[in-house]
Parts: sequence; structure tokens; C-alpha cells
Amino acid sequence: MASEKGRIEAFSDGIFGIAATLLVFQIKIPPAGQNLAANLLKQWPSYFAFVLSFIFIGIMWVNHHRLFTLIRKADDGLLVINLLLLLGVTVVPFPTSVLAAHLATPNARTATFLYNGTYLVTAILFNILWHYILHRGLLDQDRNSDPIRNISRQYALGPILYLVCFTTTYYSVRLSLLLNTALAIFYTIPASRATYIRAR
Repeated sequence: MASEKGRIEAFSDGIFGIAATLLVFQIKIPPAGQNLAANLLKQWPSYFAFVLSFIFIGIMWVNHHRLFTLIRKADDGLLVINLLLLLGVTVVPFPTSVLAAHLATPNARTATFLYNGTYLVTAILFNILWHYILHRGLLDQDRNSDPIRNISRQYALGPILYLVCFTTTYYSVRLSLLLNTALAIFYTIPASRATYIRAR
């Protein structure tokens, strides 16, 4: 079982790595013979979208890694649901490119809806994976222990908060992206620490 879990982690790490690498291809080399400095500055939406999505993919990888350190065995259902989550990860470069291309245009709101919607779906998939692991008894510790309950609470907030980001897009693109960034930072915090911060 350990080798099977290791294969799932290795495959997942590869997907995360490829998705993060693909992000940079949205940044285009300015044409020769033109004002290089001006053209580089014009691409600020691409730089912003690249950095933001790279951080998001990195944070998803961190949470995926933390989750798999708690798993003692794998089954077919885990394989399928993990693949669905990875499908969400592989999609990230597309909305990133759309956001980069349209952030400074009248289509910014539509592009941001697509971008924030991608992370809303990913948060839902993380919850599906986590609850499957819980209900199938795939953890290496009691599901009623404090660390596991802390993770459950932190994950349960995800879809709700990402839905807030998604709906905020209608009122303010900048605010929705700011909230999305704050959420990403929140999910870098271990669940036990996040629970302590909420209690304060």
C-alpha cells in the first residue's frame, strides 16, 4: 500500500509541476525592433496572473502533500477522485491566460469570473477528496482527533469563501482578486494554526 500511495503522490507532483511550468508560456517575448521597456511594461497583467497562479498552484500542492501524509492506504475511489482534483489543477493555466489577456480590458470581469470559478471548483474537489478519505477510513489516525477535525473545519470553509470571491467579482474585480489572494495565504497555514487564529 505504501508503494501505491507513493505512486499517486509522484504522479500528482508531476501534474502540479507541469501546470506551474505552463503558466510562464503566457508571457510573450516582445517583438524585436520596438521599444522593449515599454512593451515589457505593457505585459503587467501577464506577470500578475503568472505570479498569482503560481502561488495558488504551489499552495494547492502544499495542501495536497499535507493531506497525503495523513493517508495510510489508497483504494480505487481515491485514485479517481484524486484524478478529478488533478484535472482542476491542469485547467489553471487556461483561466490564467484569459485573465492575463483581459485584465486591462472591458472584459476583465468575465475573465475574473472564469478565474475565480476555477478555484471555487478546485475547493469543492478538495472537499470531496477529503470527505471520501474520511468516510473510507483511509487515514492513519482517528477521524475524531483534533488535527483531523481542524482540517475538516478548514476545508469546509473553502467552497463558501471561494463562492464569496466569485460573487464579489460582480461588484469589484480588484477586491475579488484580493480576497482570492488572502484565501490562498490562509490555506498555507496548517489547519491547527488556522483554527487557533479563528478562535482569537
